[in-house]
Amino acid sequence: MVSSSKKQHAQIIIAKPNHSSSWRNNLWLLAAVAVPSLGAAVAFALMGAWPILPFAGIELGALAAALYYVNWKLQYRHVITLDDEIIRIDKGHYAPKRSWELRRAESKLAVTPEQHPWDGPALTVHDRQQTVAVGDFLNREDSLVLLSLLQEELRTGTHSQTDSRRL
Repeated sequence: MVSSSKKQHAQIIIAKPNHSSSWRNNLWLLAAVAVPSLGAAVAFALMGAWPILPFAGIELGALAAALYYVNWKLQYRHVITLDDEIIRIDKGHYAPKRSWELRRAESKLAVTPEQHPWDGPALTVHDRQQTVAVGDFLNREDSLVLLSLLQEELRTGTHSQTDSRRL
């Protein structure tokens, strides 16, 4: 998902993965699975098959851990701030873990066409000293939206040939 907004003299572009479900919905799913699972486990435990209780707890714990991990991975985002003089790219999950600042006058956009028709183009912003890949986790449609937003603001410095595409 790509969103863009303008604040004063800067444009802010946020690229993040698509969410199929929110954390609240994941908790509802966990509760919907836990009620029958724990109900059956308690029923079997009352009939004397008590070893089933730890396995039901481990199963629900593993499901909760998997849902949390996927939700955490989907919080990853790239925040691209295009100011009059500086391009700032922040990458991280809940807060920026890595940041780059590039001088806008020296920065260009590099576009590498997709290797497969379902993939989107690979996008990198670079200056003379550093290269930063952006939006590498996006689907094709979102990559094309990000490409159009960046092309409005930056010069395209390199554009790879398309005849290297593999099907």
